[in-house]
Amino acid sequence: MKNNINSKKMQKTQNISSYVIFLSVVAALGGFLFGYDTAVISGTVSQVTGQFMLTTLQSGWYVGCALIGSITGVIFAGALSDYIGRKKTMLLSAVLFTTSALGCAVAFDFDQLVIWRIVGGIGIGIVSIVCPLYISEISPASHRGRMVSLYQLAVTTGFLGAYLMNWYLLNSSYDFSSENSLLLKIFGTEIWRGMLGAETIPAMIFFIIIFFIPESPRWLIVKEKEEAASGILSKIYTKASEVSFQINETRQMLQSEVKSDWKLLLTPGIFRAVLIGCAIAILGQFMGVNAVLYYGPSIFETSGLSSGDSLFYQSLIGLVNMGTTVLALLIIDKIGRKKLVYIGVSGMILSLILIGIYFLIGESLGMSSIFLLGCFLAYIFFTAGSISAVIFVFLSEMYPTKIRGLAMSIAGFSLWVGTYLIGQLTPWMLENATPAGTFFLFAIMCIPYMLIVWKLMPETAGKSLEDIERFWLKKK
Repeated sequence: MKNNINSKKMQKTQNISSYVIFLSVVAALGGFLFGYDTAVISGTVSQVTGQFMLTTLQSGWYVGCALIGSITGVIFAGALSDYIGRKKTMLLSAVLFTTSALGCAVAFDFDQLVIWRIVGGIGIGIVSIVCPLYISEISPASHRGRMVSLYQLAVTTGFLGAYLMNWYLLNSSYDFSSENSLLLKIFGTEIWRGMLGAETIPAMIFFIIIFFIPESPRWLIVKEKEEAASGILSKIYTKASEVSFQINETRQMLQSEVKSDWKLLLTPGIFRAVLIGCAIAILGQFMGVNAVLYYGPSIFETSGLSSGDSLFYQSLIGLVNMGTTVLALLIIDKIGRKKLVYIGVSGMILSLILIGIYFLIGESLGMSSIFLLGCFLAYIFFTAGSISAVIFVFLSEMYPTKIRGLAMSIAGFSLWVGTYLIGQLTPWMLENATPAGTFFLFAIMCIPYMLIVWKLMPETAGKSLEDIERFWLKKK
C-alpha cells in the first residue's frame, strides 16, 4: 500500500523533459521505417504482378512475404533486446532495413525480390517490439501514453511518406530519362524499384542517430548497472528523489520476481495479461485496417478509378491517418486508452458497414466514388484514433520489466500472424467473398475486440509500469 501511495505522489510531480522527447523521437524513427516498408507495397502490387505475371495467390505472397519476416523478427526481438539491450537491437533493425531497400531496388528476379522483402520484414518485426518498449521505459508515467504514441505517429508518417513517394515517383517516371541503364530501370521503366529503394535514406539516418541515445535505464537496472542507469535517469527526472524512487521501485519489483523468465511468464496473473495482449493484437488485424493500407489502390481501382487517382486517394488516407494520430497523441493520457477504443471502434463499425453497402448496392443507388472515399477516410479516422493509437501503448505497458521484451514478442507474434493472414487472404476474400462481404466481416470482428477491452483490460493511463504489474499479479 505504501508503495502505491508513493508511486501516485511521484506521478503527480513528473514533468516531461526535452531529453525524453528527443529519445522518444529517435526511437520513433523505427516506426517511420515500419510504416514506409509496410505501406510502400501498396503502390507496387499491380506493377510487380504485371511484370512477373503473378497469379492471385502469388500476388498475395508478394504482399505477405514481408510479414513472414516480421513474424520471424518478433519471435526473437524481445528475447534479443532483453539479452543485448534495446539500443543494439534497434541498430540491428536499421541494418536490415538498409540492406532490404537496396536489395529490392536491384533484385534480378521475383525470388530475389521476395528474399529482400523478407529481410525488411524482419526489421519491421524487431522495431515493432523494441521501439515502443524503449520509449515506455524512458518515459514518466504521466506522459508515457503520449510518448509511446509518438511511435504510432511515426508509423502513420511512414505510411503517408510511402504513399506520397509512390505517387511522386509514378508521375515523374513518365518523363524520366538517363543514359545509365540501372537508373533508367529504377526510376523510369520499372518504377516499383525506386519506390522500394527510396527507404534506404531514412534507414541510414536511423542507423546513425541511434548512436546518440543511451541504453534503457530499466534494462540497465535489470543487468545490475545501477550507476549507469542513475546517470540516464538524472537527465529524465528533475529531482534526485525521483531518480532514487525509480531505481528503488524497479529494484523492488525485480526482487519479487524470483522465478525464471518462463516461470514468471506463466504466473497466473501475468499469463492472463499475455493472453489478453495476444487477443487484442490479432483481433485488431481482422478489423480491416491493413487490408485498406495494403490494397487500398487496388480497391479504389475496382470502383473505376485510374491508377494515378487511386494512389492520390491512398495519399489522402495516409494524411488522415497521420493527422488523427496526432490528435490521439494529444488526448490519450487525458481521456484514457479505453475510452478511445469505445469511441473509435464504434465509428469503425459504422464506416465498414457503409463501405459494404456501397459495394453491395452502391451502383444501383448511383453512389459516386467520392462517397466511398469519404467512408474510407472516416474509417481511417476512427481507426487511427483508437486501436492503432493504443495497441503499442497497451503492449509496452502490460508486462513486468524482467520479461517485458519476451512477453511483447509473444503478443507481437500474434499481431503479425494476423497481419500476414490478412495480407495473404484479402485478395482471395475480395474475389470470392466480394468486397461487400469482406467489409461486413471486418465490421463483425470489431465486436469481440471492444468486449475484451471493456471487460478484461485495466485503464493504464497515468499508472507506473510497476503499478500495472501489481494489478496483473493480483488477477490470479
